[in-house]
Amino acid sequence: MMLLAIDTAGVDCSAAVYDASQGKILAEVTDRIGKGHAERLMAMIDEVLETAGVALSDITRVAVTIGPGSFTGIRVGVAAARGLALALPADAVGVTTLSALARAHLANDASRPVIAAMDAKRDEIYAQVFGTDGAPITEAAAVSLEDLRHLAEIQGAAVTGSAASLLSGEGAASEPDRFDIGIVARLGAEVEAHVARPKPLYLRGPDAKPQDGFALSRA
Repeated sequence: MMLLAIDTAGVDCSAAVYDASQGKILAEVTDRIGKGHAERLMAMIDEVLETAGVALSDITRVAVTIGPGSFTGIRVGVAAARGLALALPADAVGVTTLSALARAHLANDASRPVIAAMDAKRDEIYAQVFGTDGAPITEAAAVSLEDLRHLAEIQGAAVTGSAASLLSGEGAASEPDRFDIGIVARLGAEVEAHVARPKPLYLRGPDAKPQDGFALSRA
């Protein structure tokens, strides 16, 4: 399987080409851009394909981060993955940002379960528990800090991600949640074929609200 992985769910815009038969990343690139994923992504895909020496037509699966994360960024990535998969054709699969955070932690310490916990602001945390094998134990959910503390206690789990500093009393993390695009590629290769098309994972409504007061009054 030749897989293209893309991530636009957070501050990074990333792409990678992964040869699953060899278990090898052939090329990858990551830019920390914050915004503007739509303008950067397609050129980045062309770049990793050229570096890997792989034609777009060789891609048999596209893996994309589906959230939680930036509403706009997630929509950009999911739309691109679906469009590419339809045009090739190829499988398209979704990888959650929480599973990527958990896998990054477990690669260094798989001695106990882990909670991937992202600071979602507004007194909310996006959290999910994963076993030592990386399999999810709970569903992803928006929880309070106290809920996270209780969950860590009853699961005997470590906590990773930007919300870990909140739990330790250190305050908000200075850095946003980030992970290697290679993790997304490997997780995407593990997903069973013929799964449903990737769709955004939103755990709460958008921050942007419709503006009032701009309608012209009628005479």
